[in-house]
Amino acid sequence: MLFTLLLSVPIGICLGLATMAVMVLVDGTPPLVLLARSVVTGADSFPLIAVPLFVLAGDLMQHGGMSRRLVGFANALIGHIRAGLAYVNVLASVFFAAISGSSPATVAAIGANLIPEMEKVGYNRTFSSSLTASSGMIGVMIPPSIPFIIYGVTAEVSIGKLFLAGIVPGILFAVMFMIVARILLRNETEVINNTRTFNATRVRTSLRESVWALLVPVIILGGIYSGVFTPTEAGAVAVLYAAIIGKFVYRDLKWSDFPSILAESARTSGMILVLVIMATAFGRVITLAQIPADLATWLTGLSDNPIIILLLINLLLLIIGMFMETISSIIIMTPILLPVATALGVDPIAFGVIMTVNLAIGFCTPPLGVNLFVASSISGVSIERISKAILPFFLGMIILLMLITYVPALSLALPALY
Repeated sequence: MLFTLLLSVPIGICLGLATMAVMVLVDGTPPLVLLARSVVTGADSFPLIAVPLFVLAGDLMQHGGMSRRLVGFANALIGHIRAGLAYVNVLASVFFAAISGSSPATVAAIGANLIPEMEKVGYNRTFSSSLTASSGMIGVMIPPSIPFIIYGVTAEVSIGKLFLAGIVPGILFAVMFMIVARILLRNETEVINNTRTFNATRVRTSLRESVWALLVPVIILGGIYSGVFTPTEAGAVAVLYAAIIGKFVYRDLKWSDFPSILAESARTSGMILVLVIMATAFGRVITLAQIPADLATWLTGLSDNPIIILLLINLLLLIIGMFMETISSIIIMTPILLPVATALGVDPIAFGVIMTVNLAIGFCTPPLGVNLFVASSISGVSIERISKAILPFFLGMIILLMLITYVPALSLALPALY
């Protein structure tokens, strides 16, 4: 698999070729027909249908004007506070995260609207880009989260509980980003002087314009936790809602826009689903080879202290997140690391949050750094400058990661109510 990755072969194909090579070349492994069977059974998953549905819903909402209205509402609500546009950036990311479930999509939607606006009132473009790239990671923690869906399918745990588990960590990260931004801006007199006054009329107007967008998480999460529909059915409801609001209420969507939106979301979903079905066969082969059990034995042999082992797992996931795409990492590492975590007494739901947060940090760190590339393409600031400016936010991410790892109640309090 590593050899084909170095040749820039798509990772889904890498997984399939590696699995096939083991089946063909290694004695005592299952027959090659298992690869075909695993691909079919991997694709035959009702929860997995949620992925293309939420991808399509996010694209429809972004093109349908919801992100622009959410930014406007956040700005009217807290833009008057000192360094308010930095807070608006984070709050808008939280709002859009509850719609898209994707980190790069959150950066693209918020950055396109806010980075130019922040520069107009004195914010350094490099700072604005680094803040947008950082706060975009909230997109994979606030439900609905595509990585949580993939983890839920791979680990065979409740996606509804995973959605709930991500809410408190997501809010903690948002608060941390605001605090770090305020500290970094404490001496920026131009930013402070250009802060506008509070306007209640503007708040009411922007709330009226954005209310249809703000209802999205209420409908999706309310429907799931009230038992009206499953997470997969929630994706279908989100698609229908986004199409109707974008076309007939906001009127930002034209009939001619739908083919390109469908094609864009099909490409994204296709890449994800090829990964998932190939990884199903990959996971079965490594399980039959007892690799997870051997790794668990090796890790527990390094130390009998769960704190040390969890620290090693976090370090491993952080490094993987810097080099591999999040969904790929979840698919490959879940069957390997989850048995180790459960052997330590870690709840599978809490471990899903730990894994997702670790890999989400990879969105903001080179060489992978998808959020950095998106923010750079929007702002025109080089990757090198954004990477340096993001370091204070990165330190905050690591501190919160440790908190979430060793205080599982932060992730498990809400799922316990479901």
